[in-house]
Amino acid sequence: MNLEMVMQELEALGKERMKKIYGSNGAQEPLFGVTTGEMKPIFKKTKINQPLAEQLYSTGNYDAMYFAGIIADPKAMTEADFDRWMDAAYCYMLSDWVVAVTLSEADIAQEVADKWIASGEELRMSAGWSCYCWLLGNRPDSEFSESKIANMLDIVKNTIHDSPERTKYAMNNFIYTVGSSYLPLHDKAVETAKAVGPVEVKKDKPKSSFIIASENIQKAVAGGRLGFKRKHVRC
Repeated sequence: MNLEMVMQELEALGKERMKKIYGSNGAQEPLFGVTTGEMKPIFKKTKINQPLAEQLYSTGNYDAMYFAGIIADPKAMTEADFDRWMDAAYCYMLSDWVVAVTLSEADIAQEVADKWIASGEELRMSAGWSCYCWLLGNRPDSEFSESKIANMLDIVKNTIHDSPERTKYAMNNFIYTVGSSYLPLHDKAVETAKAVGPVEVKKDKPKSSFIIASENIQKAVAGGRLGFKRKHVRC
């Protein structure tokens, strides 16, 4: 399949209701409104295809950019490639669910994510923390430095309340993911969650809402999901 054929299939699968949902979460035109489940049959035709992924991502069409993440070859992408994708990721659904997810399957994942976390830019920071969530929820605990993850928990504890909105979500999710998926630091994650408490997020609405990592960790414990690891990160 070539670019034109994929774009035609995506457009045919678009739904107005999904367009509105995506739009309410920051997606902009052009977009078709395709569910991720409906992209799977297209993937069976394209398979992993990095050149096509690059073409799709560069269209600026939200659905095409999302599908690009599904068919990308993360191990063929360089740090410069990931930075370029991140530059074009204009909303958290692209930064955290496309770029960060794709990065998490690359060998350079931690190295790139560390730089994004230190960048001071909202969506880059969000993608960096999110990448660690995807990593911790998929890879063996032995692949991570316990002292490094512990230090990252301390950074979250000390900075989350003053961080940009989308970064707060990703940092809060990081506490939860360490608490539920990285057994060596479960107790420290629980302590960090308690110390952080409810995190206020504004979400472009007049009334604030609050996210609470400790509640989610408790649910994971109650549900017997401690140490949970996904078999696959991408769709």
